Amino acid sequence: MTQFSTNSIHGGDHLKTHSDVITPIHITTTYSYSSNPDELVPGGLTDPKTLIYSRENHPNAAQIEAIVESLVGYPTVVYNSGLSAFNALMTHVNPKTLAIGDGYHGCQGIADIWKRNFGLKQIHILSDDEKEWQGVKEGDLVHLETPLNPYGTYYDITEFAQKAHARGAVLSVDATFAPPPLLDPFQFGADIVMHSATKFFGGHSDLLAGLLIVKTPEIKNKLLLDRLVLGSNIANLESALLVRSLRTFELRVARQAKSAATIVAFLSRHQDAFPVLERIHHGSLQDDEFIKAQYPNGHTPVFSIELTSADKAKSLPSKLRLFHHATSLGGAESLIEWRAMSDDHISKKLLRISVGLEDPRDLLEDLVTGLSQNSDIADLTSEIHKLSV
Repeated sequence: MTQFSTNSIHGGDHLKTHSDVITPIHITTTYSYSSNPDELVPGGLTDPKTLIYSRENHPNAAQIEAIVESLVGYPTVVYNSGLSAFNALMTHVNPKTLAIGDGYHGCQGIADIWKRNFGLKQIHILSDDEKEWQGVKEGDLVHLETPLNPYGTYYDITEFAQKAHARGAVLSVDATFAPPPLLDPFQFGADIVMHSATKFFGGHSDLLAGLLIVKTPEIKNKLLLDRLVLGSNIANLESALLVRSLRTFELRVARQAKSAATIVAFLSRHQDAFPVLERIHHGSLQDDEFIKAQYPNGHTPVFSIELTSADKAKSLPSKLRLFHHATSLGGAESLIEWRAMSDDHISKKLLRISVGLEDPRDLLEDLVTGLSQNSDIADLTSEIHKLSV
């Protein structure tokens, strides 16, 4: 049985139709039918080897699904964005009531469209009101985002699986901030796992993609038929870029997770040296019992900090050399975002940080310099240079 890093490179080899080491980009929208009348059989729309029209399927998309399936061990469907994946999830489950939290505002926006158009009832996933939870019934959806955007903090998946399943509801987990091999939500009771593959699966800030990972081939087939008419299949170029990204997937995530933990630990240890730094949010700073089992291979590479004022938070990115002030996360380059730019519901004092593949000592020195407000940081810099990374 081959291992994770091998599968990320060779998991789709059985679908290759050419001798190219790197699968070529198939830019065609349509495919010629067989010249043999006996092979013209209707159907097969969910067969990755049946090629008719690229909105239905194409070789690069099928290869992505095969590679991810070899990594996670479950049927997978790829989409043209994370939000397309969430909309597909909503379409498939068709809940009358949705339990959802304070995570990604895009998913909340789709939920609000469903509320407007179909009368979807919503409750907050952290609600302690038993009357609200009584509205969650068989066939409804509990959608948990963990780690939580933009904070990088964790929730106990098992707890929400029990809540959902006790009511006959489906538990979906958006694990975008903790891709495999950091987290396997199925181990803790998830029914469907969602990823914005734009982020860590893509890893280079140059493609949009989404994934739904499910438990059975039957569910995958239903999702593929829905995807055909929703028009949300991933395009050819983005598929080829994502296949490229998967070849370095494990190496990138492991490095980013280790670097983020190093940076968070240092900032937490020396928080008193930065009067402007009010709070650090990250799963590694939580002491909940479930975390060791849920995250055995490291913590999310995303964390957030809150400064003492909105003005200070807004100006910090301009003081940094190595962090791009931009939205998104998971790329090879480190990003910092004054989060209010893309989510007007969030605290104006909050900055989200996505740790890339740069040396964490360089990133730390950059952050320390920006947070220090021109005070003497020689001792801190000396300690940073001694870190083992």
